[in-house]
Amino acid sequence: MRIKKPTILPIPVRRALRKLGHDIRDARRRIPARLAAQRASISRTTLGKIEKGDPGVDMGHYSTVLFVMGMADRLGDLADPRNDNVRLQLEEERLPQRIRIKRTKRKIE
Repeated sequence: MRIKKPTILPIPVRRALRKLGHDIRDARRRIPARLAAQRASISRTTLGKIEKGDPGVDMGHYSTVLFVMGMADRLGDLADPRNDNVRLQLEEERLPQRIRIKRTKRKIE
């Protein structure tokens, strides 16, 4: 028997996983758990763990359940640079504050 190490995650990550699990459960209400698990090729136990936000469940299983719910397209946007506020702020800080245009002397005719 394999002994599983406890997963130590930051509190915000645990909250995010818990919220994701609850959101999946809410979206699945239209589909019976047995059918959703069968379509995702996982057990009902694993589906229950996903719906609780268990961090020990493989991300592939989370992704497959999202696919079954018709929400897999959102996965591609998770790390989209356009949604990275920290990166955008850092880039904004690197912009020059003022752009100076060199004036050329005009010739008087």
